[in-house]
Amino acid sequence: MTGARDPEPLLIRGGLVLDGAGGPGRHGDVLVAGGRIVEVGDGIDASTARVIDAGGLAVAPGFIDLHAHADLAVLADPQGLAAVSQGVTTQVVGQDGLSYAPAGDETLAVLRGQLAGWNGLQRPGVGWADVAGYLAEVDRRGSATNVAYLVPHGTVRLNVVGPDDRPATAAELAAMRAQVDRGMRDGAFGLSAGLSYVPGMFADTAELVALCEVVAARGGYFAPHQRSYGAGALAGYAEMIAIARRAGCALHLTHATMNFAVNRGRAGELVDLIDAALADGADITLDTYPYLPGSTTLSALLPGWAAAGGPDATLARLADPVARARIVHALDVVGSDGAHGVPVDWSAVEVSGVRDRALADRVGRTIAELAAEQGRPPAEAALDLLVADRLGTGILQHVGDKDNVRTMMRHPRHTGGSDGILVGDKPHPRAWGTFPRYLGHYVREEGVLTLEDAIVHLSARPAARLGLTDRGRIAPGMVADLVLFDPDTVADRATFEEPRRQAAGIPWVLVAGVPVVAEGHRTEAVPGRALRSASCAPS
Repeated sequence: MTGARDPEPLLIRGGLVLDGAGGPGRHGDVLVAGGRIVEVGDGIDASTARVIDAGGLAVAPGFIDLHAHADLAVLADPQGLAAVSQGVTTQVVGQDGLSYAPAGDETLAVLRGQLAGWNGLQRPGVGWADVAGYLAEVDRRGSATNVAYLVPHGTVRLNVVGPDDRPATAAELAAMRAQVDRGMRDGAFGLSAGLSYVPGMFADTAELVALCEVVAARGGYFAPHQRSYGAGALAGYAEMIAIARRAGCALHLTHATMNFAVNRGRAGELVDLIDAALADGADITLDTYPYLPGSTTLSALLPGWAAAGGPDATLARLADPVARARIVHALDVVGSDGAHGVPVDWSAVEVSGVRDRALADRVGRTIAELAAEQGRPPAEAALDLLVADRLGTGILQHVGDKDNVRTMMRHPRHTGGSDGILVGDKPHPRAWGTFPRYLGHYVREEGVLTLEDAIVHLSARPAARLGLTDRGRIAPGMVADLVLFDPDTVADRATFEEPRRQAAGIPWVLVAGVPVVAEGHRTEAVPGRALRSASCAPS
């Protein structure tokens, strides 16, 4: 791995050091050697070190993306420019209950189609029998960033129960517990869940409690994409808190917000729910992305019963007039569980990517626009697109509320998470812009957070959530994962029209003391590695 061993000593001179403790920044120097911070102070003498002039720049711990969808991108694209150009030095993958380890052949066959909208269409066989295999592959190939992994509940359920809508038997639950325990011993940091996705939505509360007990015993945390971010949002959050409390497990609420018109201005109710649990001794953190639209796959909006059994069964239902009529009624009238219990506003659903390149002209257009052009009802046009694209369509949903976003990011247990999807012609710009948007728009322009507090949110607090005692702070002995940025100019430049534009004002990023971004340009170094939790069993 280029630059992974014996990096040259570096003296970062004259920057505004934001150490991650939350106190006022102080101008000074940071000496890095052997991949770690050696000294922090004024006028450090290091005649043999390469000097980086940090005048006018802030020096902060590298940012930790607690909700990334770069599971395969970290292997296929070692440049990792979307992450490192934002100052991200660690990404946590295995999110939303669906990923490629631990996975058997039948599970991988299902995931290949189901995750096309998240990770692109993968060749048959991509996947790993265990978490250890995935982490070893990261280390073998090298990565721009460090990579941490969560055991994905939906993948484990596919392995054991399959894609069907039914409770797990006692024997199946025991088998799932064993797989989660093995994943934790392999080095995973916790358990993720996708409870508005198939098959995660088929798990009852008792199943999740039983699995979280295993996670708690290994010192990990539960990171659920809960059952509803719409009509049932507060009930869904309450269920996640109850699961964690019953299991004695730490809880991290992923992309924790209150979306859709039914929740406009209601983030305070979620804050009250979280605060009450915290006051009663619960261990809760949360992440958000600083944008209003969300992003998922078009097939995710389908009712759970329509998606049960896997992609082939779903496509068969879409071809059945009776089943299709039920689906349309659920989408347009009732509000399906996949669509968060809210009738779909098709004018707010924009196509962001397609599996079949012959359908590329749909990208950037709303379902309502496509339907009007075709002279079809919007729900029918959406289902036609799903059939033509074999369920591989990615979408943006313009359903957010800015007051809710601000309220959640102010919470003292808040952290950053991009939820970035890297594939598609027009993916959500959060994949390239989340962290500079926090620093530019919400810190400098709106003052929602102070600069010092924002650094805690983006580095020290997520490091603590992961139990990383040697990252997230600038202090002697800490790993030199660092970002240098200009507080006056840092800004996201990615837009919905041009979602892959590199951020401004971040000239230097170091991973383990090795520059991966130098003077604003990506180097060839891949010093990142797979991180393993404290529960990892010795090999």
